[in-house]
Amino acid sequence: MSVIDPIPRIETRRLALRAPCMSDATRLALLANDFDIARMTTRMPYPYRQEDAEAFLGRMETLDHAREAAFVIEHEDEGAIGVIALHPSDSFAPEIGYWLGRAYWGRGFATEAAAAVLAWTKSRWGRRALVSGHFADNPASGRVLEKAGFLYTGEVLPRHSEARGEPARTRMMVWLA
Repeated sequence: MSVIDPIPRIETRRLALRAPCMSDATRLALLANDFDIARMTTRMPYPYRQEDAEAFLGRMETLDHAREAAFVIEHEDEGAIGVIALHPSDSFAPEIGYWLGRAYWGRGFATEAAAAVLAWTKSRWGRRALVSGHFADNPASGRVLEKAGFLYTGEVLPRHSEARGEPARTRMMVWLA
């Protein structure tokens, strides 16, 4: 696997996926400060404050781009609408995770962003496998991942949700290029 340049800008029909920057903090904090978003993630606290967004963005500046990547999902008319990221996992492959602001649910944006990141992962990052999971009480996320090409592994794991303050049943999935 070759060393990866800093995060590129990826264009889709309606979206641009780009490197996060500190100027995104206010917008991301506004969107992410929603319990129904945070409770469907493992790492996002609730309430999600400006300081949380700034801490997240500060971590994004120090990523090892050979192992991790994060993109702000930007809509052509709305600006930043969420985040999609790849990070190391305890599994055999990196894990993909994402979230969108509530106003952008159900419009195909997550699937569009995931497909673009998967294409980049294969062509530019040289990865042929990724893992992901969704909480069992979030079947919409499972549909997004299925449309992007993920398959269920049959494994259901308890994974901690920071916002919930407890584990949630997580249905694990895999993508193989």
